[in-house]
Amino acid sequence: MATYSSYARKLLVVFIISCCCIFNFSYGRTIPNFRVRAVNLGGWLLTEGWIKPSLFDDIPNKDFLDGTGLQFKSVTVGKYLCAELGGGTIIVANRTSASGWETFKVKTEELVTADYNGGNGGWGDDDPSVFIMQTSGRLEGEFQVTNGYGPIMAPQVMREHWSTFIVEEDFKFIASNGLNAVRIPIGWWIASDPTPPKPYVGGSLQTLDNAFLWARKYGLKVIIDLHAAPGSQNPWEHSANRDGTIEWGKTDDTIQQTIAVIDFLTARYAKNPSLYAVELINEPLAPEVTFDMVQKYYEGGYNAVRKHSSTAYVVMSNRLGPVDPTELLSFASGLKGSVIDVHYYNLFSDMFNNMSVQQNIDFVNTNRSAQLNTITQSNGPLTFVGEWVAEWQVRDATKEDYQKFGKAQLEVFGRATFGWAYWTLKNVNSHWSLEWMIKNGYINL
Repeated sequence: MATYSSYARKLLVVFIISCCCIFNFSYGRTIPNFRVRAVNLGGWLLTEGWIKPSLFDDIPNKDFLDGTGLQFKSVTVGKYLCAELGGGTIIVANRTSASGWETFKVKTEELVTADYNGGNGGWGDDDPSVFIMQTSGRLEGEFQVTNGYGPIMAPQVMREHWSTFIVEEDFKFIASNGLNAVRIPIGWWIASDPTPPKPYVGGSLQTLDNAFLWARKYGLKVIIDLHAAPGSQNPWEHSANRDGTIEWGKTDDTIQQTIAVIDFLTARYAKNPSLYAVELINEPLAPEVTFDMVQKYYEGGYNAVRKHSSTAYVVMSNRLGPVDPTELLSFASGLKGSVIDVHYYNLFSDMFNNMSVQQNIDFVNTNRSAQLNTITQSNGPLTFVGEWVAEWQVRDATKEDYQKFGKAQLEVFGRATFGWAYWTLKNVNSHWSLEWMIKNGYINL
């Protein structure tokens, strides 16, 4: 009788565990036992100047960092310098307005020289070699901040930032305010810590180790997010882009190098109970990054994760740009524990410029719902709204307006089968800071 009771209890335990997490191996689908309610820790281990502008304050010549656009207008003819045909040929001062071909990107080198054959060497307004210079756009990412401070100052500045921007108390705050996970953006050079290639500096890996310790202490899951890949997968500062060009995926070397980074990270944290998912890359941009490139990489990256972990979810970011949002579904459906990541902002498009409060909310309830439904299939990969924010283009919105907007997004994005992550925890721009939004009653989780 005692033996039978013991056996029955074991069966009951097995049954309960089975009910907590259901696996459908036929289609490679894993249904998690809870939905991710996460916040992104943006601007911490991967620099984004707009999140914390003061990080750049003490850089010498900070107006001329790599990637800054410069335009030159001749004082004698009143026209802009232009690189004919976009570059590779002559430069002339013949344009009445400045746009793409009239904008030159700063790229620091050891030495820059120029030949000059004009006049007596004066610099008067009648000298055709004198130009009025103006800036047009800039990048303020990890490359710019580390290269700008240089090899002596950069390590001090970055280590001070890593140790103070996000601390253990923040993990406690996250866990006590209705969240159960963090998505941590990182750069590819972390795999070479403590001696990453220049201009990057070592120390971020130890900080990521600390994040895992704090996550475990406060019961949070971690999504490692490779936000910046070798050569940059998009032209923006959050991919650590140097000058706005996209080189990732154009050679097999960049793909294999990125797979090696994923292998390194998964091997390091696979046995840590806080590791929940690995995101292979963030926001690759079409058409420069092709579907063939990401499919090849996602296959290799997925295998690198599975080499070390059979349970960590593998997150694959949809490409940004003019693409079919369902393009990854067929490929990912055959992979156990795969997740498709989409980012939904009522920003970054002219269509949102003149929307009212109610129109924004209606767009979330109608359009975003439809978009999420399109990629959510019963036998497909899980869906993850990996970035969203309760910010918009509405002027003079009230606190109640923001509350309604945030609530609508929480309800819709809460239907994502993997979960969601707010961008971001801390930001000098109040509504982009989930910490500020919670403390000031703008959002209730």
